[in-house]
Amino acid sequence: MSALAIKGLGKAFGGLRVTAGVDLTVAEGERRLIIGPNGAGKTTLFNLITGELRPDSGAIALFGRDITALPSRLRPHLGLARTYQIITLFPRESLLQNVTLSLLGRSPLRWNPFRRLDRQTALLAAARAALGRVGLEALAERPLAQTSYGERRRVEIAMALAQQPRLLLLDEPFAGLSVDERKEVHALLRSIPRDVTVVMIEHDMDVALELAERITLMHFGEVVVEGTRAEVVAHPRTREIYLGG
Repeated sequence: MSALAIKGLGKAFGGLRVTAGVDLTVAEGERRLIIGPNGAGKTTLFNLITGELRPDSGAIALFGRDITALPSRLRPHLGLARTYQIITLFPRESLLQNVTLSLLGRSPLRWNPFRRLDRQTALLAAARAALGRVGLEALAERPLAQTSYGERRRVEIAMALAQQPRLLLLDEPFAGLSVDERKEVHALLRSIPRDVTVVMIEHDMDVALELAERITLMHFGEVVVEGTRAEVVAHPRTREIYLGG
């Protein structure tokens, strides 16, 4: 059984076609990289997978279950989590509170506005454990606004990992990072266990190619090349579209 199976996925905004008959199959435990120039449809594809957008055509299956029409709020309960290209966190709250709030979405406590989060020991312990996985437990009480950009990237990954995903979508996790920060995030992503399937969009080819086992190249909403790292890098369409060759 594949972790993710997409068939004939299409989406248009008015006359603008952003995905066109996309077929994509990702095996359980795989590390898949999706590349392509700006406007290729990569983030739109993620938004279709998470349910933030509804496709005009095609189907999406998550671990064998058709989720094409499933509301986005229910997809995390099936093991789907993601990060975003633009970090969207709560700057005035602490790192711990940010991660705890991400856990709240899968907890029955979200329906009880009278329960104080600072007394939910199980949620707080899970949030601290998630920060520990990304090397930030010592900064748990620090306001997010007082952290570096790289630390915020790691907080966002901690929030996704805290939800115990089976499929993790990463939208440009290295964007805007310094050389040292890239090394830290690279080591973090390599440490994710194999029971989590990872699909990543990334423009930093040098870093991303080290993590990917298979690569999908998109252009104008279509999959144009797919294969191993060596196959995709050597393909003439890759040089033409992505590398400018």
